[in-house]
Amino acid sequence: MRFEICNTFSNSQIKPIFKLNSHFQINYLCTVYINKEDLDELEFPQLLAEIAPFAYSHKTREKILELRPMKIDEAEISLKKTSEYLSSFESSNAIPFDEYEDIENELKLMLIENYRLENVAFIKIKTLTEQIGKLQKFFPTMPETFPNLIEDVSALEFKKEIIDKIDKVFNRFGEVKSEASPILKVLRTEIQHAKKAITENFNRALFNYGQSEFLDDIRETIIDDMRVLAVKSAYKKRVAGRVLGLSKTGSITYMQPDSVVKHYFKLKESEEEEKKEIDKILRKLTAELAEFQPQLWRYQMYIFDLDLTRAKSKFAELINGVLPKINRHKTLKLKDAFHPLLFLRNKIENKTIYPQTLALTEHNRIICISGPNAGGKSITLKTVGLLQLMIQSGILVPTHPKSEMFFFDKIMTDIGDNQSIENHLSTYSSRLKKMGGIIREADGETLLLIDEFGTGSDPELGGALAESFLEFFYDKKSFAIITTHYTNIKLVVEQLPNAQNAAMLFNEETLEPMYKLEVGSAGSSFTFEVAEKNKIPRFIIHSAKKKVEHDIVNLDKTIVKLQQEKYEVEKLKTDLAERKESVEDKRDNLQKLNEQLQQKLFNFQKLYEDEHRKLQFGSKIEAFIDGYVKGRSRKDVVKDFVKILEQEKFKKIGADKDETKRLQVVKRKITQQLKKEDVIEKITETNEKIEEKRKSDRELWMKVGQRVRITGSTSVGTIEKISRNKVTVNYGTFKTLINADELERI
Repeated sequence: MRFEICNTFSNSQIKPIFKLNSHFQINYLCTVYINKEDLDELEFPQLLAEIAPFAYSHKTREKILELRPMKIDEAEISLKKTSEYLSSFESSNAIPFDEYEDIENELKLMLIENYRLENVAFIKIKTLTEQIGKLQKFFPTMPETFPNLIEDVSALEFKKEIIDKIDKVFNRFGEVKSEASPILKVLRTEIQHAKKAITENFNRALFNYGQSEFLDDIRETIIDDMRVLAVKSAYKKRVAGRVLGLSKTGSITYMQPDSVVKHYFKLKESEEEEKKEIDKILRKLTAELAEFQPQLWRYQMYIFDLDLTRAKSKFAELINGVLPKINRHKTLKLKDAFHPLLFLRNKIENKTIYPQTLALTEHNRIICISGPNAGGKSITLKTVGLLQLMIQSGILVPTHPKSEMFFFDKIMTDIGDNQSIENHLSTYSSRLKKMGGIIREADGETLLLIDEFGTGSDPELGGALAESFLEFFYDKKSFAIITTHYTNIKLVVEQLPNAQNAAMLFNEETLEPMYKLEVGSAGSSFTFEVAEKNKIPRFIIHSAKKKVEHDIVNLDKTIVKLQQEKYEVEKLKTDLAERKESVEDKRDNLQKLNEQLQQKLFNFQKLYEDEHRKLQFGSKIEAFIDGYVKGRSRKDVVKDFVKILEQEKFKKIGADKDETKRLQVVKRKITQQLKKEDVIEKITETNEKIEEKRKSDRELWMKVGQRVRITGSTSVGTIEKISRNKVTVNYGTFKTLINADELERI
């Protein structure tokens, strides 16, 4: 149970090994380069904050908030465990894991010599141990469903002695039993006797003094958990007892009768001895449990890990998270990928969220997304980045199950506005500074996510610089998704064999974004169209068009035209897909209907055969009745009737027709395989010998007076007569004639 965690750090790549305090005493190794600023831009802390509340323990919640990307092997194990736990929500295989109290402090304290844990601590230890026992019994019952979860729990050594030792001392209410030691049992008996004597003597004194006018109207009260007499102060000298107090006015003196005092002191003495004995018992129990401290520590670490796994699986259930295929080669294929935080927000607000589909491979390393503002470019960047952080941190992602992902060593972003007032940096300067850091670190294991690539300066100069950046990243074989409005960037991407343009689809007629990514061609910014929709005067738009280079306007028009054509193609493709799906649904429904009709036909055929058999049986019964009415002897009728019953019973329990046919088919196939005649002859010869032996054995035991029964039947009769292969069997009330080979001896 290891967690590979990366600390947040600045622009120099550091790989520190450090130890987390508190509940996870494990060394963590940083393997992924990503700094806090990038995490914030991708909203990873907000995502972890959504997962944390699902944990039972506050320590696990803290651990979740510290999650960072891991090594691929560790992440894959974590993902599989989360996926297995998630499957238990979707079936009846509920994992017996409930809320728990951690025992970390108790585990530290129990090692102190002569230390005594409190009652509640022992109950917590027992509950945790019982939880381990339940899980060790549950998971192995479904090895195919929970292979990775089984591996973790099987590594633990379950110590039932822990539960037995605690049960020997505590009852089910968490109280120390009287049977915990012989001395404690005697002391508690003395305490009960003392309490009984106090009650009896106090009631007697109350009755005696109550007959006189010595007591006040209230008669008695409670002081320091003791019953005392409420004596009128004027008569206090006439009451034998110990004064314990006065009323505010002094008119009442509170007294403990002398007959109670000695029993009271005996009670207090026994109670003090009881406390000492309990303290002795619990110190001894603490020392005994301290021997199991290593096992208990592993129990606690396992429960923390299982709590974390459960929290991640509960979050996955909320966002429809799945485990995609994890590749060791560089292939990322996201199908119907959702931004998890946007998914949750839109779900609450009942808004539509649009999934994205894209791919990154060694032959398609860079995707350049263009299109109008507010069309979904930035959210596409954040979706890819956040899902990559999730999968590398062992968190299931909201994508289609057939998606594929691989791991990056570095994830670097430039999405937000990084202008710094304190450092007096302009937006463009801050972006250049960040780009400098990215250039120093980028390599073939890096994922770059850059929004508004090249903006912030003179379009021509800034565009040229951005073009150089792009070529540098391309030569470094880095993977990247960038967004831009610059035409020169789109043109460069078109010329690079391992890069692709992409566009956020836009409806030219309504000028509304469709929030759908289309990979393969650049998109237009729809600058003049959007301006016209927002009621900018046409003469200004025409003037602007004249000021722009003619080729650029024509290129933008061409892009608009291509995008509109793509929109029409996409619409047609969607329509065809829907029709295809409809046809497939109808075909499936017809197939199901056909299967249902075939099943009904089979049922009707079976019902017909059953009814026909019953009708035949009824006809035989009718024949018996007619024969009996016409004078046939009762004995003959009963004899034939019993014979039919035996035959029917034999058919049901020993001679299933379908099974016989199946065996005949198997026998026929085996016979066909045995092509050599000598083999068949040998088998035939062997069968004949077996049959001869069976006959000779039958001759030995088949004698008059031998008790026999029909094979497959339970009724027993006696052989009365043997004639060749025919045997007369006497059943007492009737006789029957049957073949000898149908009988077996008793």
